[in-house]
Amino acid sequence: MMATLRALALCVASLVGLSPPVWGETLRVATFNAELQGDGPGLLLRDLMREKSDQIEAVVRVIEQTSPDILALQGVDWDFDGAALGALADLLAASGVPYPYRFAAQPNSGMATELDLDGDGQLGGPGDAQGFGDFTGQSGLAVLSRYPIRTEQVQDFSSLLWQDIPDAQLPTYEDGKPFPSEEAQAIQRLSSIAHWIVPIDLPDGSVLSLMTFHASPPVFDGPEDRNGRRNHDEILLWRAILDGEYGDPPERFVLAGDTNLDPQDSDGRTQAIRALLRDPRLQDPKPASAGAAAMPDQGHISQNALDTVDWDGIGRFRVDYVLPSTQLVVADAGVYWPAPDEPGHDDVLAASRHRLVWVDLLFD
Repeated sequence: MMATLRALALCVASLVGLSPPVWGETLRVATFNAELQGDGPGLLLRDLMREKSDQIEAVVRVIEQTSPDILALQGVDWDFDGAALGALADLLAASGVPYPYRFAAQPNSGMATELDLDGDGQLGGPGDAQGFGDFTGQSGLAVLSRYPIRTEQVQDFSSLLWQDIPDAQLPTYEDGKPFPSEEAQAIQRLSSIAHWIVPIDLPDGSVLSLMTFHASPPVFDGPEDRNGRRNHDEILLWRAILDGEYGDPPERFVLAGDTNLDPQDSDGRTQAIRALLRDPRLQDPKPASAGAAAMPDQGHISQNALDTVDWDGIGRFRVDYVLPSTQLVVADAGVYWPAPDEPGHDDVLAASRHRLVWVDLLFD
């Protein structure tokens, strides 16, 4: 019933031109790796303009059904003019879920370098970019909001060098030499895509900071474990930020994004995500879904109902998180993954391998 009333209120606000929408008692913050990235520059924009993609239509329906107030998106190609993100926002507005405020900045993915960063002995490949990508901006991040974003106050940590962060777990060869080279490590950024703190004005006059990122998959490398180490350090960068290593940390915040790491069952360095989930400054509402709970048991340690991704041939894991700071009051939380016999089930399968994760925060 709450979701229906929220959707109705937002639809009415859109029709009469209200901005921002009517403030309610709860604020829904969500994260969603929509996996909309194209195979080449401009292809996502082309598909959004044509409005003929089954995946895009499913993504729009998933966002429509969950109706987040603030949405951290992954898997959306960045372009200098923000045309692709604007086209997606137009589709969402036409479906009754307007987001008048948006933020995106150039990610590290696809940012070309002149060095061999992945150690394959070749230059110019997607692994030689600052973050894996075939072109600048592929599979970037974006924030959609119903409330004003303080764009001039966004903190972007994406240019931090990996070797400069506290306790960096840089990869080495067996003899201890830097992998793939000292020259590569001297320019290698930590963020495979981006790390942002995005402040958002709420109607009650307060500010909520959205801390968002998309970590590298901890696999697809060699014995040096370059990707596993990078994933570990990308996740734990947030603890360094909260410790005040890079200035005053935000007071009220939500950490939302794709870690690519399950706390129990991933092949990566799971101690990183477990440390983040245990951090006393964060709370884990443990969002769950009927759809994941209904899936066959995999023999995993983590609860089936908490899974947020279903990778073909690999399995289901919990890798997408929305973690509010402890000062905030959680009213409800969930993963949008309806059971097979429920409406919306086919949409989540068509939209992405990842599921949208949401948390409702209570405001008096």
